Amino acid sequence: MKISDTHYRTIWPTAAGSVRVIDQSRLPFEFTTVDLETLEDAARAIRTMVVRGAPLIGAAAAYGLALAARSDASDQRLDQAARVLQATRPTAVNLAWALRRIRAALAAARPGERVEAAFLEAAAICDADVEQCRSIGVHGLEIIRALAGPAGRRLNILTHCNAGWLACVDWGTALAPIYMAHDAGIAVHVWVDETRPRNQGAALTAFELGAHGVAHTVIADNLGGHLMQRGAVDMVIVGSDRTTAAGDVCNKVGTYLKALAARDNRIPFYAALPSSSIDWSLDHGRDIPIEERSAMEVTHVTGRTAAGAIETVRVVPETSPALNLAFDVTPASLVTALITERGVCPASHAGLRSLYPDREATP
Repeated sequence: MKISDTHYRTIWPTAAGSVRVIDQSRLPFEFTTVDLETLEDAARAIRTMVVRGAPLIGAAAAYGLALAARSDASDQRLDQAARVLQATRPTAVNLAWALRRIRAALAAARPGERVEAAFLEAAAICDADVEQCRSIGVHGLEIIRALAGPAGRRLNILTHCNAGWLACVDWGTALAPIYMAHDAGIAVHVWVDETRPRNQGAALTAFELGAHGVAHTVIADNLGGHLMQRGAVDMVIVGSDRTTAAGDVCNKVGTYLKALAARDNRIPFYAALPSSSIDWSLDHGRDIPIEERSAMEVTHVTGRTAAGAIETVRVVPETSPALNLAFDVTPASLVTALITERGVCPASHAGLRSLYPDREATP
């Protein structure tokens, strides 16, 4: 995708040997990048959401392990590095998946070639993610095209959190079909949930859509159901941080409520995800570990003042505690279909098995 006519991925190696990422904590007010030089840099970037989104977390963890190998490629050090990275974000399954791939590449490499093998595998993970997201866009585009009909009516699409190119290496998951629909001349308008408490929708999705020229409107999280009742939403599409083998979808907290409202108003609800976000070892969404983040994300908000300064202010009483569970689970029964790089399928064991016969029940 492009920012000011310049193509960017969200993560890439530099000639100097570091790994460069877009600092998403500064968006939408400042577009800047950060160089990751060490394992600790990579872990900090993931933990503090300088990088975020399940596919990008996996890519950053892959490069983080490669950086660790560059300083010490011993098995003991790599075991420790993998534990450090694994602990940064427990819900997104892509993180563990990417670490397993790098560990396998390291194990297969000769002692003097381990670092090169790790960086090559991390680059392969990134390239594969771009192609998977592009394919998700192609399959999702057909759903949007069918809903628009031969007359090409204007579609209102609601999304929650950010599942665009900033959440991946490029293209995105839930937003990829929207970008392709826009580029194909289909009239689309996106209702962008602000997505409290970190406001990824308001800060990141709106930033992306605006940069690409896609019509959109930022709304308070609780407005979605009302818009559905008024007939102002034609479909809902979200991403997924972890999807079980039975089709339960874990995504940013608030997704479940949108799925309930969509079901009540007979509006199709889709989840778009690459195969790396599928946890083949789990059948039930209740078994997914849900990350609890700092209460400060709920008690404080960050924004830009009229004078141009970026400041953080408290919005609840000093004596009030807060709970900040970052994700919820939408049962497969509320999901119209899953959009993957291999096609569209029902959110069920049988549906996923039809697309991934080689992966069913594989941990």
